[in-house]
Amino acid sequence: MTPYDHAVIAFYFLFMLLMGWLSSRFIKNTSDYFRGGGQMLWWLVGSGAFMTQFSAWTFTGAASKAYAEGWPIFVIFFANAVGFFLNAAYFAARARQMRVITAIQAVRIRFSKANEQVFTWLQIPLGTLYAGIWLNGLCVFLAAAFGFDLESTIIVTGLVVVAMTLLGGSWAAISGDFIQMLILMPVTVVAAFLALREVGGVPAFIDRLPAGHLDIGAMFDSPLMLLWVVAILIKQFISTNNMLDASRYLCVKDGSHARRAALLAGSLFLIGPVVWFIPPMAASILHPDLGAVFPSLKNPSEGAFLAISMSTMPAGMIGLLLCGILAATMSSMDSGLNKNAGFFVKNFYHTVLRPHAPERELVKAGKITTGILGALVILAGINFSRLENLGLFDLMLRFGTLVAVPYTIPLVLSVIVKRTPSWSGWSTVIVCLAVSLLTTHYLDARWLAQALDLARPLTATEANYWAIAIGLFLNVIAGVAWFLGTMAFWKHAPADERQRIEAFHERMLTPVDFEAEEGANSDHAQARLLGNLALAYGGFIVLLALIPNPTTGRLAFVFCGGVVALVGYALKRASRKTGGPTVAAASAPSVTPSSTVTTASANP
Repeated sequence: MTPYDHAVIAFYFLFMLLMGWLSSRFIKNTSDYFRGGGQMLWWLVGSGAFMTQFSAWTFTGAASKAYAEGWPIFVIFFANAVGFFLNAAYFAARARQMRVITAIQAVRIRFSKANEQVFTWLQIPLGTLYAGIWLNGLCVFLAAAFGFDLESTIIVTGLVVVAMTLLGGSWAAISGDFIQMLILMPVTVVAAFLALREVGGVPAFIDRLPAGHLDIGAMFDSPLMLLWVVAILIKQFISTNNMLDASRYLCVKDGSHARRAALLAGSLFLIGPVVWFIPPMAASILHPDLGAVFPSLKNPSEGAFLAISMSTMPAGMIGLLLCGILAATMSSMDSGLNKNAGFFVKNFYHTVLRPHAPERELVKAGKITTGILGALVILAGINFSRLENLGLFDLMLRFGTLVAVPYTIPLVLSVIVKRTPSWSGWSTVIVCLAVSLLTTHYLDARWLAQALDLARPLTATEANYWAIAIGLFLNVIAGVAWFLGTMAFWKHAPADERQRIEAFHERMLTPVDFEAEEGANSDHAQARLLGNLALAYGGFIVLLALIPNPTTGRLAFVFCGGVVALVGYALKRASRKTGGPTVAAASAPSVTPSSTVTTASANP
């Protein structure tokens, strides 16, 4: 790390805080704070959906998998692409057409008030733990880069993310995601190019990789591997197509924009992983002993991406790369904090504690809640950093399979299946969590070895494949069977409950009339603000070409900055063509048919 790298990172932090402050100008009520007032454009929401689906774990835990085994890591991200394409085909438009401020309000309408509280108080701790894993993954990377104490790094980084989110709410979260995507993609393209050049080009890269790194056919040689691949495809479908993650589309203008946002996210997931995992696989060639490079890391392979970057990137570019890694986690954390604060305020504080609270009070409560949840995320990240013998890759997948999947199965099925009683939601979660508990305790790798009378115990990798696959399959089988089984009780549900559920499904099929329901149009303001920010950041990156570096290094900065600035210029041109209200005018509070319907429907 050089002083140039430090300066680049300092500028990045200040720029993100500035974005939070600028975004606060859009906020007048809880709809603005928690879902961008339902005014955001597809390219903004699509980039946010892409960025929030991964974190620094991609460049630490997932990179360690690419370093050690190669191709299996691509399965997860390809599954994300498939999930988003199915999102575009079926779920995305329905999500926007729920016409709610938070996804848990949709849970209340589809199920009941009791379900609203069950899912609220399950999601808040689950979301906090997820964010803690993301923050820990980020700080593993930063601590390795700077040599700082891991826990101190978690605290400082967490505070910056909380401050940005607290200031600007969903506008800051999603606008930040867009700018951060513009930084991340070209920087990782440069990292991949330099890594390939270092190993001698693409042919040499393929020839020198450890055996099996590109052998996709190996999945058919191992039943456990094949089970794991299928399980991951199902898991990522569930994680991208459930009512809870409808939050990402509640911000967008209408169903058409929602579909285009999902297509953009899916397309980016076909491109991103190909670029991201070249450097850690190249590290397996150039740095076969990462323990010697990062002796302080519990799992040295989690520093694979950084190791190859340190040996190939010009002065100042490591700082820009770390900004991209910061972007990956900050996008997940700020969106998660904003979403969970919305659940608490709109689905507990407003409905239970203060049903007549004015909008100004609710926005203030949202900011206070964001601060408290941020502190809990930092504590969770510190505690995850103390776990022994479990890498970030396995921690993330096990948590998602055994804890998050049980929670989301009924939230997928409830969008597809209409005629189930209100208690089908919370009861399916209980059944699935019980299955996870029994699976963890009784159907572990030791049980499998005994049941199949294997000549040798399973390796640690095989044991993890088994734990994820068996947990996923049993959860899906039990959850789907239970949820569909409750259809037998539909006719016994109260008439008003059946009417409410029928009306909710009808609403999901009814296109949003943006002009009639939302009214305020901030297309011009969005394009102008994001265009100005992208031009400013792109110009800063281009200026980094003045740092004393070889010609290739200078060209790398020109390329990265040029991409960001070019997008900014295109947005500025678009804003001049569309015209429209200023930021202040676009964010002026108004009572719209959509907000009236939402309030009435969220309190049946």
